[in-house]
Amino acid sequence: MATSSHSRRPLSSGGGDADRPSSQAVKFARRTSSGRIVSLSRDEEIDLPGDYSAQNDYINYTVMMPPTPDNQPGDHHPSGGDKPEGTSSRFRPGKRSGGEEEEDRKLDRRMSLLQNDNKSMLLRSQTQDFDHNRWLFETRGKYGIGNAFWDDDDSYDRESGMSMQDFMDKPWKPLTRKVHVSGGIISPYRVLIIFRMVALAMFLTWRVQNPNQDALWLWGMSIVCEIWFAFSWLLDVLPKFNPINRTADLAALKEKFETPSPANPTGRSDLPGVDVFISTADPEKEPPLVTANTILSIMAVQYPVEKLSIYISDDGGAILTFEAMAEAVKFAQFWVPFCRKHDIEPRNPDSYFSQKTDPTKNKKKPDFVKDRRWIKREYDEFKVRINGLPEVIRKRCEMYNKNEELQEKNMIRDKNNGVLPPDYKIEVTGATWMADGTHWPGTWHKPSPDHAKGDHSGILQIMSKVPEIDPVMGGPDEVRLDFTGIDIRLPMFAYVSREKRKCYDHNKKAGAMNALVRASAILSNGPFILNLDCDHYVYNSLAIREGICYMMDRGGDRVCYLQFPQRFEGIDPSDRYANHNTVFFDGNMRALDGLQGPVYVGTGCMFRRYALYGFLPPRANEYHGAFGQNKAPAKGVNPRSEEEEPLAMAHPDLNLPKKFGNSTMFNESIAVAEFQGRPLADHFSIKNGRPRGALLLARPPLDAPTAAEAIAVISCWYEDNTEWGDRIGWIYGSVTEDVVTGYRMHNRGWRSVYCITKRDAFRGTAPINLTDRLHQVLRWATGSVEIFFSRNNAFLATRRLKFLQRVAYLNVGIYPFTSIFLVVYCFLPALSLFSGQFIVQSLDVKFLLYLLTITITLIMIALLEVKWSGITLEDHWRNEQFWAIGGTSAHLVAVIQGLLKVVAGIEISFTLTSKSAAEDEDDAFADLYEVKWTGLFVVPLTIIVINIVALVIGISRTIYSVIPEWSKLFGGSFFSFWVLAHMYPFAKGLMGRRGRVPTIVYVWSGLISITVSLLWIVISPPQGGATNSDGKQLAV
Repeated sequence: MATSSHSRRPLSSGGGDADRPSSQAVKFARRTSSGRIVSLSRDEEIDLPGDYSAQNDYINYTVMMPPTPDNQPGDHHPSGGDKPEGTSSRFRPGKRSGGEEEEDRKLDRRMSLLQNDNKSMLLRSQTQDFDHNRWLFETRGKYGIGNAFWDDDDSYDRESGMSMQDFMDKPWKPLTRKVHVSGGIISPYRVLIIFRMVALAMFLTWRVQNPNQDALWLWGMSIVCEIWFAFSWLLDVLPKFNPINRTADLAALKEKFETPSPANPTGRSDLPGVDVFISTADPEKEPPLVTANTILSIMAVQYPVEKLSIYISDDGGAILTFEAMAEAVKFAQFWVPFCRKHDIEPRNPDSYFSQKTDPTKNKKKPDFVKDRRWIKREYDEFKVRINGLPEVIRKRCEMYNKNEELQEKNMIRDKNNGVLPPDYKIEVTGATWMADGTHWPGTWHKPSPDHAKGDHSGILQIMSKVPEIDPVMGGPDEVRLDFTGIDIRLPMFAYVSREKRKCYDHNKKAGAMNALVRASAILSNGPFILNLDCDHYVYNSLAIREGICYMMDRGGDRVCYLQFPQRFEGIDPSDRYANHNTVFFDGNMRALDGLQGPVYVGTGCMFRRYALYGFLPPRANEYHGAFGQNKAPAKGVNPRSEEEEPLAMAHPDLNLPKKFGNSTMFNESIAVAEFQGRPLADHFSIKNGRPRGALLLARPPLDAPTAAEAIAVISCWYEDNTEWGDRIGWIYGSVTEDVVTGYRMHNRGWRSVYCITKRDAFRGTAPINLTDRLHQVLRWATGSVEIFFSRNNAFLATRRLKFLQRVAYLNVGIYPFTSIFLVVYCFLPALSLFSGQFIVQSLDVKFLLYLLTITITLIMIALLEVKWSGITLEDHWRNEQFWAIGGTSAHLVAVIQGLLKVVAGIEISFTLTSKSAAEDEDDAFADLYEVKWTGLFVVPLTIIVINIVALVIGISRTIYSVIPEWSKLFGGSFFSFWVLAHMYPFAKGLMGRRGRVPTIVYVWSGLISITVSLLWIVISPPQGGATNSDGKQLAV
């Protein structure tokens, strides 16, 4: 291959006139297996004698030589061959005339410059273009391999497997790029971690060897807690040794999959299909307007309409959700083309119209203001219709039920000669009615048999039909909007509510997701599945394209899922309860991406359907040794043929799935999904790829048998005697089914990827109320305890899990147990102040130096983590504060609940986290100040009160002592202030809105503390007075 550089070079100092332009330089190079260009020239600037200069000689060329043993250009003759003698090439002279031979001799003198051992490494820009025809015309040369060249009728070299087309095509472009953290940041970061590990080991050794003989009980409790904290810190920090960043090339994706080519003459999209899952369960806690906005944002994403399918799982079977989705589809007919026409971001209408920025910024079409005004009015009417649906449904049901009652009366009158018996009671079931006058098959407002929560039929309704494969352009409409030249198609959208019966365990959200997996496999069978919560909308319309880049890139066939970071709206500016969780999403998850991949966190995740079915990756590695330092290719991966049996596996996670159910249509879809999810085989380094143009055909339309099959696979009995929930789909048995599902995939050898986009991919809501936040953390921590006591414990993982990845999963199961030691440690300063003792004999120099070293290294590690993760120090501090609050409340209760479930078999039930609809425009953070009492407040509130009382007692004791021991008071007081500083957000949450706490509360608190401290002094008088000769304390 050759590239052209049209920049003007300096004039040559040797040869030719001074005013002559620089002569032509032909720089030879070869392409390596990695795609880089290796220069075979002496240097970049090569001046030719004046005989070879011409008007266009200022153009410099780089000619790529094939990687063969004899690829140095020069006067070489072939050892043999059957080529015509009169034919010559750039690399093989033939029989020439006298003038041509003279020209060849001069060219040989110029090429002698290439015979040297000084070869420089050059990186070639992927965006450069080269006019091959012009180069061939000017140089009269041909591309060749060594001393051979291709004839026009034989353009394939059998020895190297390369052809003329390999050099004529544009350079292969990867879809993604891995960006490592700068060595100037990550190297000191790792050194500091190791240094702190050593300092902690020395400090704990010193603490063990120097007990406090005056208070061994206090010393013993403190040293046990400190050892556990050091162990917990190691589990958290070790997986952070190799953080990385990634970027995706959307231009390369479009060029490969949506550009006309011989395999795709029309330029139709060759991208794989994507099925989007949204889950909801209760319209009262998850407002239908929030869910409808999420659906609208997904419908408007910038992805081929015919390749996108949307499914909503309504696990409550509510007619309110059903009719709200029908209204959303109607509004989408205008909203989606409007977004495409004016390139709207974000494409959630509620978020778009709530923006404080100028809506006309970067908008160039003259009808934008008119269109926006019209669509805003339509959206306001849409919101009114959604908000009025409960009343509309209630009135409709009353009307139809009255008609039913009237018909029943008429029937009785007809049977009794027109007379209604006085003692006859008319009993009409209070049914819930659909708009077409039929009974709603789901949950009724007045529960009845077969129409209650947990007991209703399966429902499948196609809200938006399968779109046509070719764009459908809109036209002008004076009343509405002008969509001329705009694609007005909508992606397929299906409402699904699985069948539920009282005698079945439906496995909560995991069971609902598995039902969607089966139904979508029948209807659309997209090889990739995007899982979103109902309140997480698409904030970046290109997010799905960026995710597909990682799945379709080289090595993407080994990626089981792609996790996007969770971003939240409606959080108070101070982020009092660390709702943004940036330390986890920007620190821990980014670091795991440098290992085997991030954990699955429940939403914002794109799955490979084939991996979700429980199959092994096409290639995997096993890690042997104490720390997994020895890597070897895994054995026993999927057999290549049906006759070949897989090797026997010692771990159950490595066995192939077999029991998918009795649906033939579903079983046949598995191989199709695996093939369609393969990367494009457009480079020799891509393994397990598919050919170009394999996904250009239109999807078949849905028919009655297909819909009937989809209804059958969401029935409650379908999973009987199958492996669903065990090794196929979302895994059952834990309230944190997301972490377990991701762990099982990593355990089989799959990899995952963390995709951080420049513009947030998705945004959602988070509970800002203290009670709701603690209940959310309680659910997560309880799931972690369940993982620790199950076979999903990372101690039992396979050798396909990397060592540091195993450490990360160990931390997931162990971190709730830190609450036991944290609660004890938070009471230690109060016990120290009560007893007048401290955790060490005295505040000597060694103890203070160790403490200072450990603290400074921790601060420096945090500062370097800020550099590579983008986390602020305030985020670190908020995370530290809520770690103490959650650890002394929710985590402790989670450990107790987990133990009760393991020991006594007591099941744990949780309430659904409410999704805020943000209706209070006067105070967007009103929920932050609402105090909802819960038992989780008891332990942290006790810690705060006891530490405040202990501070007053300690100060009073020291002041009234004959010989005050200020060092012990200082140690205990500092320790106590450390605890109170971490508990400050909790105390602030209990106080409610600022200024609402009466002054008398503070007065009473002070009086009670002083009174208790005086009583303590009377009961336990201060020590430290003079002693007599017998060693007895003298009264003062």
